[in-house]
Amino acid sequence: MTVSEKTELTRGCNGASGEPEDPEEPEDSEVEGKQSRGEKTERGKRKASVVNSVKRQFLKAETIRKFKSVASHVGLLFTLMLYTAVGGVVFRELELPAELSRLTKLRSIVQTQRRHLVGTITNNTDVSNLATLVSLELEAYEVVVQEAAQAGLLVSFAAKDSLKGHPVNQNADETSSLPLISDRWSVLQAVFFASTVLTTIGYGNMVPTTFGGRVFCIFFALVGIPLTLTVIADWGKIFAGALSNVGRRIKPRIPASWSTCMPTHMAGRRSLGAFVAVVFLFLYLSCGAGMFMLWEEDWGFFEGFYFCFVTMTTIGFGDLVPKKPKYMLLCTLYILVGLALTSTIIELVRRQYAQSWRQLQALGGPLAEALKRLGEHAGGDMSAFQNDLRKVLTVVSMPRMKRGGGIAGAGGGSGTDGDRRQREWEEAVEAVIRDITAAVPSSPQPDKPIVQIVIYESSV
Repeated sequence: MTVSEKTELTRGCNGASGEPEDPEEPEDSEVEGKQSRGEKTERGKRKASVVNSVKRQFLKAETIRKFKSVASHVGLLFTLMLYTAVGGVVFRELELPAELSRLTKLRSIVQTQRRHLVGTITNNTDVSNLATLVSLELEAYEVVVQEAAQAGLLVSFAAKDSLKGHPVNQNADETSSLPLISDRWSVLQAVFFASTVLTTIGYGNMVPTTFGGRVFCIFFALVGIPLTLTVIADWGKIFAGALSNVGRRIKPRIPASWSTCMPTHMAGRRSLGAFVAVVFLFLYLSCGAGMFMLWEEDWGFFEGFYFCFVTMTTIGFGDLVPKKPKYMLLCTLYILVGLALTSTIIELVRRQYAQSWRQLQALGGPLAEALKRLGEHAGGDMSAFQNDLRKVLTVVSMPRMKRGGGIAGAGGGSGTDGDRRQREWEEAVEAVIRDITAAVPSSPQPDKPIVQIVIYESSV
């Protein structure tokens, strides 16, 4: 009997005996299905939990990175401001006693000269020479007053002090009872002076006069100027990035009619960007001029704009300087931000100049030689020279194209692609020059009186 026959006989016996099949098999399969679905659900939950955890960690890491970046920028600026404030306080402690001593001497000189003038007039009994005498004494008094005013002494304050406690011939020590107050080395003025040292502006209206003040100024500048340049460069990068982001956001919103007027080659776009940056700088200077119009009573818009321009370019003539002490901190902050903005814009313009100069140098050798040969062999027929020159300038001024039809540099290719496009463009120019100069005979031509005109024209 075979195995299959035995199996069928066993099934028949089970059926005949009425024994039911195992009822637990479908229940086991249902339980297994539930378990598998539960395991899948659990795995999905674990997967979602892992994804959410990764997302939270990424967001946390990104937040920490942004916070560190902002903290580094703000920390540099705060460090510079704290360093400037500490330097201003030290300058005040070193220079204020000497300033008060100098003003005291000047006040004593003014008071003495004033009493001498009044005594000469009141005690004179000869009326015939009174006008001459008064003129001489008044001239001497005016010289003393002018020197005192230039040194920062309030002459009206000295006059009121000299009139206290008549008679006129009283001792100078008895008249110098009012306390001297110097605005030149107040806390705000000293901090503003420290900022002009660090930014290398140096108006010249305030200078250290003591030995200790000058020595401290040397070491203060040695440490502070590199820190200031670092802060200016750091914030300049921030402004450059902000301007780039603004440009990218505005570009899609530019109407199509305006986009046709935009330059298509890279040199034109760089020139346009530099022009927009300069316009933005002038707007910032105009805002500063408006603020100084409100702060300084005797300043107009032009005076404020002139002061802002001279300050932001670190020229610092010192002919116009703010006089309101309560606005000095705001003025210092405005100058620091303006210097960062100005350095960024000047760097953009400098890059444009450098790019133009490099292109002119690249074209100067072969193009100048070809133009020279064309001028020598043109003779009296200037029309042929003009036609050949027009062909050369057409090739030279055209934008350098990619193989795909785009403008070189617009897509920001790799360095190898950029070098290849540069070589292709130069080879195209040289091919046109060779084509033009191929028809020129090699035999020497008789000298003819011609006017040689050499024209350099490029799209840079």
